[in-house]
Amino acid sequence: MNPYRLGDIEIHRVVETEDPFLPLLEIFSDATPEDVEANRHWLEPKALTPDGVIIIPVQSYLVRTSRHTIVIDTCVGNHKSYDGMPGWKDRRQTTWMDNLRATGMSPDEIDYVFCSHLHVDHCGWNTSYQNGRWVPTFPNAKYVFSRPEYESSERSNSSVFQENVLPIMEADQGVLVDMDYQLDDEVWLKPTPGHTKGHVAINLASQGQRGAMCGDLIHSPIQCLHPEWSPRFDRDPDLARQTRRKFLESHADNGDLVMTAHFPSPSIGHVVSRDEAFWFDYVP
Repeated sequence: MNPYRLGDIEIHRVVETEDPFLPLLEIFSDATPEDVEANRHWLEPKALTPDGVIIIPVQSYLVRTSRHTIVIDTCVGNHKSYDGMPGWKDRRQTTWMDNLRATGMSPDEIDYVFCSHLHVDHCGWNTSYQNGRWVPTFPNAKYVFSRPEYESSERSNSSVFQENVLPIMEADQGVLVDMDYQLDDEVWLKPTPGHTKGHVAINLASQGQRGAMCGDLIHSPIQCLHPEWSPRFDRDPDLARQTRRKFLESHADNGDLVMTAHFPSPSIGHVVSRDEAFWFDYVP
């Protein structure tokens, strides 16, 4: 898979899976069967199955700036105990690690890991199970978590926190930051709350070009046409609607490169205005 360029920044998709997920009508309570039929012609075959199930990748982004090598979000991972989705519990596969190494990088060469939020499919490869315990997958990296997101995850004390987050803090590799944290002039965070309390978008800039990885602020390209649709996973649906529209407005019609978490391949593109809503133009 060839890298994308944003000025001097090199961006690789690192895909773990790309499969049918859940019926669109189960995810978006505001959608109707008529909405599905009206959009089927462009959603199929990449974003929707014939029986109305959305297709999503679970993926990371490997970003090489002029100073750092960064992984954004870390998918589901292996050996995890989360059983909320079929096939995610106790997974034993090499696809994600193979795809990471195919970028030319190995885990010990990663400088930073940024998590848009701490749901199970965005922080799984934070850790690996070795010799009976969870250890950081990236031994030389600092893991950057927004402080509100970490605190929310800590309060839950779920298996996701216990397996994917706590071991990072115990290894003294976690860094808790404000939601508008700036690493340098090429990488910074912007608050995008709603899906979770501490959700952030990871922003990039180089040579006058800009981009952003939106995490779960937007799950499906149909939300560009319907930014008012909040999926059942959003913690605060009303806030998520506001944040989503603001994000789309800020990145529309200006050439910004938007890297999505769950839009079907190739997942990366540009937001353009369309009537009172938006459209997503994929880049090859």
